[in-house]
Amino acid sequence: MISASAQTPQEILAAVAKDRKETQDWLKSDPTSYLAAVNRISFGEKPSLTVGEAGGNDVVLKGGGLKARHLELKVVGEKFSVKAVDAAATFTAGKSTEPIREQLAKGGKIGLGARYQLRLSHQGYPAVIVFDAKSPRFKEYKGIGYFPPDLAYRYVVKLVPAPAAEKLAIQSTGSADRKAERVGWFDFTVGTVPVRLAAHRLLEPGSGPDDVSVFFRDLTTGKESYKVGRYVNPEKQKDGTYVLDFNMNYAPACAYSNYYNCPIPPRENSLKVAIRAGEKETRYSH
Repeated sequence: MISASAQTPQEILAAVAKDRKETQDWLKSDPTSYLAAVNRISFGEKPSLTVGEAGGNDVVLKGGGLKARHLELKVVGEKFSVKAVDAAATFTAGKSTEPIREQLAKGGKIGLGARYQLRLSHQGYPAVIVFDAKSPRFKEYKGIGYFPPDLAYRYVVKLVPAPAAEKLAIQSTGSADRKAERVGWFDFTVGTVPVRLAAHRLLEPGSGPDDVSVFFRDLTTGKESYKVGRYVNPEKQKDGTYVLDFNMNYAPACAYSNYYNCPIPPRENSLKVAIRAGEKETRYSH
């Protein structure tokens, strides 16, 4: 990681431009783009889900060369058991292209031939998201709107730790509340206005002990930016400070697809100032 002090303004702006181009390219055509998501199936009270081309499966996927009963998925604590069912069925896991027939994983991507991928999503509410490389939603691509880069919205700040990690519940767009803890606060100034944002860690499978998230709303929310709010990822530096760059803030996945379950910014992170940086409202979600 390049330290915050070692980067020139030109390098920072170049990094912002590169990230925006890569994000738009990914959204436009990647087989795991938000626009490639075509279904979400919750386990609910079911101990397992079956995937295949035959009509009796919980997840029916046609036209991808799958076997009649291709996979059986089970929730095992905080992990997923993935097993091929029919004798000739295989799948890939993560970034590997090696075909396998069985895996126990915390989550991640499962590849099924050249067309379909599954995302195993736990979040305390296990579900499977289906991605289709031939998704009709790719035709809806119209780019992503951004505010012009402005380094006045880039801060190097200390995390003011909470006296004790406080457990709480964060509302979500697609499920009941999600467990989290408040790990501290970031204090900074927007123009001449001092503001404070709480930093949280989601207490669910896949979240690391050092993961810090900031979910926020501001005076652009529902007008110039997405109605639920936006997220910014604090980047921890070697000296213990964090880079909080709102030029890199983004709308959650549910701004693009109804098949995602996204944290809703807590009331304490509703700012009384406008953060005209980062991602604008683009109106993809149905």
